Amino acid sequence: MHIFGTFTALSPQSLLRHLSSCYDTACLQVFSNCVIWSIYFQQGTIIYATHSVAPFDRLERYLLHLRDQIPGVSHETCVQLRLMFAGKYDGDHKQQPAEYQAIEWLMGEGYLNAEQATLLIQELVKEVVESFLLIKSGNFTLSGSETVVSTICKLDVKKLIKFCQIQLHNWLSFAPYISSPYQRPYLLSASLVNSRDFPDIEPHLSSWMKGLSLRHLAAMMNQNEIELANGLYPYIIQGGVILHEPDPPYDQLPKNVQNVSLPSIYTTELLLTNLVDIPEETNYQRSGVYADIPVEQLPDISHPTKDNIQGLTISNNINGTGERVTTATGTTKKVYKIVSVDDSPTILKKIDHFLGCDSCVVVKINDPIKAVMSIIRHKPDLILLDLNMPGIDGYELCRVVRNNASFKDTPVIFITGYGGIIDQVKARLVGASGYLKKPFTELELHKIIFQHLS
Repeated sequence: MHIFGTFTALSPQSLLRHLSSCYDTACLQVFSNCVIWSIYFQQGTIIYATHSVAPFDRLERYLLHLRDQIPGVSHETCVQLRLMFAGKYDGDHKQQPAEYQAIEWLMGEGYLNAEQATLLIQELVKEVVESFLLIKSGNFTLSGSETVVSTICKLDVKKLIKFCQIQLHNWLSFAPYISSPYQRPYLLSASLVNSRDFPDIEPHLSSWMKGLSLRHLAAMMNQNEIELANGLYPYIIQGGVILHEPDPPYDQLPKNVQNVSLPSIYTTELLLTNLVDIPEETNYQRSGVYADIPVEQLPDISHPTKDNIQGLTISNNINGTGERVTTATGTTKKVYKIVSVDDSPTILKKIDHFLGCDSCVVVKINDPIKAVMSIIRHKPDLILLDLNMPGIDGYELCRVVRNNASFKDTPVIFITGYGGIIDQVKARLVGASGYLKKPFTELELHKIIFQHLS
């Protein structure tokens, strides 16, 4: 059975409630603004939900965010998952989403037990449904045949909707200054970090606030994203922290702009309940792991009052970075130029994909012999060098660059598949500023890049 339709007046939450009460097993797919949401139902519950915007980034982010509860999954394991499963899902409802296949593999290999997998799936689904509730119009298809997604856990639809409404309500309390968890905060002046005006901003956070979104920052810091936004909010409204719009493809997701109506009784009642009902029999059943998973408690967020931000004196001066700020948009016009030297087109493409945005321009150089003249011509803010290249290796190229007085202080980051202590010492001896081991994730690249772009 296949049903096709368009909704404009029908709200997303009404659609979910209707499907949970009318269909035993179904897959709902909604198409809006080039994004595909896929939500899988079984026996009136949701067993999984995903959307087409960076699903593996979402999986890796929650594996990082839940590292205390899921300590067995390393960075190397995440890279292996990408190699094995990423790109193997084309949105077909008859095929399991790639990241769900990865979760099943983690369970089968013993990296996750059923309790840990349930916690991970619950967080993934909550984020997806949160964005789904913001859709204003779109087309949908409904397939009532047997879904191919196996049942690891079941989430109560009504509780899930209400939980996501609370989360959206909290995000709306930051409007109009924050309209999306994927907006990227930048500290206007790095010299203010240690000043009395910024007593609550951790020093290492300032180096990360240059490219990572609020949601990614929260994962890096292992912190609740609402709490992070609440901590930065006073500085945002005063102009000390400015927000870039979401990077592609996150700009395709709906923003937190519509008014969410939520009865006050749910604010305390729902946060004390569980969203999941773990089935008694699954393919991954293990004894002693079917404990209740509590819903994370969210703080009651309201607009900071004048008393909250009294005494903040934020300078509007910019510390020589060449940034131009417009008060209407609250965004800078500073664009960092990064030269990436690598003989591998794949690595160059990956770096360009990870860094190419409104704050970075990547100049790709695949011929190391011509790299020196290109670097001199482009005058980059930062240089990425591969170590092992034909003709001239990264050590020699770094030494030549450092001999030019114009690039004495330009950050040079080595990117290599070798991570031995001898290689790192040699890198320091020739003047390298940092060292990033292949394979690397987008978060790792952003972190080391913006640690040196201050």
